[in-house]
Amino acid sequence: MRDILHFSHANGFPAPVYRKLFAALSDRYTIGYLDMIGHDPRFPVTDSWPHLVEETLHTLDTRYGQPVIGVGHSLGGVITLLAALRRPQAFRAVVLLDAPIFNPWRSRMIWLGKRLGQTHRITPAGAAFRRRAHWPDAASAVRHFTGKALFAEFDPEALHDYVEFGTTPGPQGVHLRFQPQIEGQIFATLPHSFARPAGSLRVPGAYIASARSDVITPADLRFIQRRFGLTMLEHPGRHLFPLEQPDSTAAQLKTVLDGLLGTA
Repeated sequence: MRDILHFSHANGFPAPVYRKLFAALSDRYTIGYLDMIGHDPRFPVTDSWPHLVEETLHTLDTRYGQPVIGVGHSLGGVITLLAALRRPQAFRAVVLLDAPIFNPWRSRMIWLGKRLGQTHRITPAGAAFRRRAHWPDAASAVRHFTGKALFAEFDPEALHDYVEFGTTPGPQGVHLRFQPQIEGQIFATLPHSFARPAGSLRVPGAYIASARSDVITPADLRFIQRRFGLTMLEHPGRHLFPLEQPDSTAAQLKTVLDGLLGTA
């Protein structure tokens, strides 16, 4: 029986946008995913994301009949970790891709920002709430994204997939599928404490940091390794490296998972 790899996407990027990464992994794994985290009203976005974790666990319970390999990028990495902490028997292994897991000092700053109502200033929430969401047509959307620094290093196919799978036609052109309001709420409520989550990680795990991350610091990486005992690795590129370099990301994931699962 082939291993199932359940992938959890980054905030604002519906899972099908990772099509090229999935294609490069599909020779080894059966790929599954939740299309858009946070858009099911049964699992609302609240502080520290407990319902989003429950949404992923519900997906695993209802969709698969076996433990899965959990791989998550950014938001998805945090969700994957929290789900594995809550229910380790649902996972064979987990790999987190540049997930925003902060050391205690940074976590306290996030907590304080929440208390003061300033998360829009210290997280990407403010930019998400202001994000443009409508264009006259797909070509206009492509031009808009192409001119943004966020997409400057995207694999060309991934950029195409972002337009194809990240937008949808509407009565006045095309609009983003991932609602900016929900994206902003997710950023504004990100978990602010990883020092004492319930239990310890009881499945094999690894963390792949981006070499040029603007999300994670060296102090965060030291905390992650110390707190969760993950195998710590690095991949060239920026925070969105799975969409910038999907083929090399897939190759590294295969190598890492072979090591974690003892199949090398």
